[in-house]
Amino acid sequence: MSGHSKWSNIKHKKEKTDAQKAKVFTKIGKEISMAVKAGGPDPASNSKLRDLIAKAKSNNVPNDNIERTIKKAASSDSETYEAITYEGYGPSGVAVIVETATDNRNRTGADLRHYFDKFGAGLGTTGCVSYLFHEAGVIILESEKSEDEVMEDALEAGAEDINSAEENTFEITTAPNDLSEVREALAEKGYTILSAENDKIPASTVTLTDDDAITKMRRLLDALDENEDVQEVFHNLENDLD
Repeated sequence: MSGHSKWSNIKHKKEKTDAQKAKVFTKIGKEISMAVKAGGPDPASNSKLRDLIAKAKSNNVPNDNIERTIKKAASSDSETYEAITYEGYGPSGVAVIVETATDNRNRTGADLRHYFDKFGAGLGTTGCVSYLFHEAGVIILESEKSEDEVMEDALEAGAEDINSAEENTFEITTAPNDLSEVREALAEKGYTILSAENDKIPASTVTLTDDDAITKMRRLLDALDENEDVQEVFHNLENDLD
């Protein structure tokens, strides 16, 4: 789930239990399946698939699983998933965007409507909160180089900005369409890529102070995380709910 700190969310994902990791594998598998159907099974000519293979490997998905998913998606009898994005408001007006991949839009829509009604304020129409976010590619990498050295390499690779996330860990920002090219250029320079994904960055954030609102927001995010159709959740909440 993405709020204002991509690195904190990456660390949270890496600390998940085995059962939770299995769900992450399943969600990445859906993304790979959709990428194969849209652009073919060859990562050399399908940059989206190439990015997702890198994402799968960074999440410790076994190579056999990746190859099996690609082969299955390329067959004519594989499942077909539809990408649908929902927008809505959580407690106290927290903006929430939910990206899904589903084989049954009625089921998914009903589930999300239930979660928002129960724990938040409700789903809205397309565009109701997306204007509060901007798209960007975000690369998290490890390096013992200085921040100045990393910045020089990142800018040379085509990045737009760099920030130090913590010791030896850096957050590189790119234009959405440049993510794959910058990731590959940095990998060729020997950097360890922890994550490389397109993200939705909020223009401003909301801090909840009411305990009931905080509890409802946490339960809303937990319910979305548990739903197998939900791929990514973006929000503008400042609070750390972990």
